[in-house]
Amino acid sequence: MMIPSLAIFGLTYALISLQKIRGLHLDRPSGALIGAVLMILFQVVGLEEAYRLVDYNTLVLLLGMMILIGYLELACFFDWLSYHLLVHANRPLGLLWGLIFTSGFLSAFFVNDTICLVMTPLILKTLKRARLNPVPFLIALCTASNIGSAMTLTGNPQNMIIGIQSDWHYHQFFFRMLPISLISLVFNGLIVYLFYQKDFRERTGQGHFYMEKPVVDIWLALKTLGVLAGVFVSFVVTKNLPLTAITAGALIVLIAGKKPKLVFEKIDWTLFLFFAGLFVVIGGVAKSGAPQLFYDKLSPFLNGGTLRQVANFSLFSAAVSNLVSNVPFVLLAVHWIPNFSNPHLMWLVLAMSSTFAGNLTIMGSVANMIVMELSKDDVHVGFFEFFKVGFFVTAVSLAVGVSFLSLYAFYGW
Repeated sequence: MMIPSLAIFGLTYALISLQKIRGLHLDRPSGALIGAVLMILFQVVGLEEAYRLVDYNTLVLLLGMMILIGYLELACFFDWLSYHLLVHANRPLGLLWGLIFTSGFLSAFFVNDTICLVMTPLILKTLKRARLNPVPFLIALCTASNIGSAMTLTGNPQNMIIGIQSDWHYHQFFFRMLPISLISLVFNGLIVYLFYQKDFRERTGQGHFYMEKPVVDIWLALKTLGVLAGVFVSFVVTKNLPLTAITAGALIVLIAGKKPKLVFEKIDWTLFLFFAGLFVVIGGVAKSGAPQLFYDKLSPFLNGGTLRQVANFSLFSAAVSNLVSNVPFVLLAVHWIPNFSNPHLMWLVLAMSSTFAGNLTIMGSVANMIVMELSKDDVHVGFFEFFKVGFFVTAVSLAVGVSFLSLYAFYGW
């Protein structure tokens, strides 16, 4: 059973990663679907068992948050925020710092993929008018949204999985990850600035940014933000993230006064297919015993004192997240966390390292690929162009994360 499960996993990852295969027109969800079906056809898992392998809590949490975000998009709330960021940035360097902290904090509460999807076209339009090189700003948007998303259990898909599987409360997770993300965002800005100093020296006509003021549906925005405020309060009071999110989603559908179809059309339904397929594929691999065998082989490197485990597992997580993508890695790693001396802390290590690993390459996270796909008609950011910045951003942010998490372990926080 181990050999077919690993072979199917390898094929699934190839289909998800390569996508552009001659004669085939595949994307990430279709690759995950093919892998799940193969797991059933080769009898690694049964059909009924495959149904049980899907973690519906994660899908429900994701759906609830996407409905709320969809209504904010419909109200042009994110356009309004981007407008104020851009019109109040008097200098290129001011725009850089504003972009980093705005996208970072928005990603923490509204999912990094969404923030990149909304902000990329607006920033490109303004940079074109200001005659500025868009490359450093696009890289900053990618890296900052990834770093910021690590702050909360709902900032990105892998953290949502960790929120369901772990015993961390929303506010406890946030307050421990907040300083890590804040300091990493500062270093992120410094690194981008050092690589592109000449692009931040103000020239004639570049000291002011202009864009048309968006028309905001104020009442819809206020209703949705009010419901979201209740969501975050409920996250603190109760650990039932899925029920809270989907209840809030149903409530805003009821009170929004808009056709739900307008929002449902904005939801990326194929993302649910992607997750469901991955749950089955990873479940088949886990059933074969391969993850435990892999962990046993690596235990001399991963074991030891808690401080050593924090550092070594962070490096291992960052490396493997770039090989198999962070979401599949987290789905595998949840089986290993109980083996560590301090499993409660290692959930934080997994969230931090798998998320920060996304800044190493363009393929490191979905957020990166969204930005590059949306900007490809205006500018091309090559692999090494991104990597030269991403390497240092990843290395420094991991160092910050390991330092803080080691400190938490030392003082028993």
